[in-house]
Amino acid sequence: REFPKIKSWHKANGKEENMKKKVALLLVVTMMCALLGGCGAKQKEQVSVLIKLPALTMPTLNDPECQQTGDFIKKAWDQFAAQYEKYDVTSNIVVFEQTDYQSNIVDCYGTEKGADLMFGGYFTISGYIYDGYAVPFDDIITDDIRAEFSESSWAQSKGNNGKTYLMPFYALQNVLSYNKDMFKQCGLDEYCYDDNAIHGWSLDDWEIILSTLAEKLPAGQYPMMMYGANNQGDTHTMIQLRCKGSNFFNEEGLFNLNTPEGIAALQWIKDNYDKGYYPQNAENLTINDNQELFANGQLALYVYNTALAQYSEQYDLGFVNFPGSTEGGVNSNWLTGFMAFDNGDPKRVEVIKDFVKFIYETPELMEYSTGGVPCSKTVIEKYKDQIKMSDEFLKNEANTVDFTANNPNWAGVREAFWPHINALLAGDETAEEAAAGLDADCNAAITSVERKLHE
Repeated sequence: REFPKIKSWHKANGKEENMKKKVALLLVVTMMCALLGGCGAKQKEQVSVLIKLPALTMPTLNDPECQQTGDFIKKAWDQFAAQYEKYDVTSNIVVFEQTDYQSNIVDCYGTEKGADLMFGGYFTISGYIYDGYAVPFDDIITDDIRAEFSESSWAQSKGNNGKTYLMPFYALQNVLSYNKDMFKQCGLDEYCYDDNAIHGWSLDDWEIILSTLAEKLPAGQYPMMMYGANNQGDTHTMIQLRCKGSNFFNEEGLFNLNTPEGIAALQWIKDNYDKGYYPQNAENLTINDNQELFANGQLALYVYNTALAQYSEQYDLGFVNFPGSTEGGVNSNWLTGFMAFDNGDPKRVEVIKDFVKFIYETPELMEYSTGGVPCSKTVIEKYKDQIKMSDEFLKNEANTVDFTANNPNWAGVREAFWPHINALLAGDETAEEAAAGLDADCNAAITSVERKLHE
């Protein structure tokens, strides 16, 4: 009769033991969840973005390890990703050759290989505004960010709808530098000024200088840069085509070189080549070939901007504007900065805009703009004594000309431009034929595309 009671006691005792085990297990699971950041916590969504940029020299004053634009972008991204909370983000940073814009940017629109962000010179990327994929940055430009940059910087960053498609970072003004030792060797001491001011020479001065250099320089040395093998450096040739008074563009922003002034400028370039003022076989040379000649002391005059400041340490240089129709001469100036694209994934656009805003609100990262002449007022004030010729460049802005007229399809324009310079130098086209061909082909590139804007 007692057995049932004993059995019942064992059963109750077993339940109690099971309950203790369950409670203990629950405590262990709870502790593990706490250690793992919360049981059932939602995982952050993963977003991967693609950043593309051309290979550009970018030696900065704040970071001696930074020598290329890719170095800067990598460091900026690592800092951004470490503190970003919206998504779990990764990036693929692709650096491409400057001749490969078409295959890396335009040909990839709307695909998985489409760039979400690009860092580059405005003269190259401004045409992308009208392809319909570039997205404006106005929604991330705070009052503090806007106040940090001049009105002229913002004005150069807009599409024709008034929206901002480029975040200005630094500027590069292109002038010419000349090797004073080579000038003095040829008796041109009067043009070797003691200051770093950017001077201007009349066309008569240019003829005296170039003819003297051609006559007196040893074999294998040349007076002035010139090239026509591809589209690199085409901007500097375009600038010189104003030397006889051409405005280059008409009122509609189209090429307008088939005029007496435009033809005369093309003839001036051809005559200079025939007189020996340019390197031999210039039609088959690239700007990089000319840079090598200059670095080796074989070229007296070569382009100069802040990114090429190393040559002022190698040689005693003077500075002058490109030849223009007035003695002051002309120069080109463009912003370098960020442009974002919409390839159909709004989260990628969101991340890229947050990344750019992070850079512009992080003083340490803004100081990487010392790779050129910083657009940031704070950075230029801090580093102005260390940036060679910063004051001279600012004073020389009065001689800056607009060399793109904010045209679409500038990549197409560049592909249409250089073959005519190549043919002119090679003697396959006359100045008249080159002028007509440049107007026809470059304007066809401009008008062949519909101007679309992503708003």
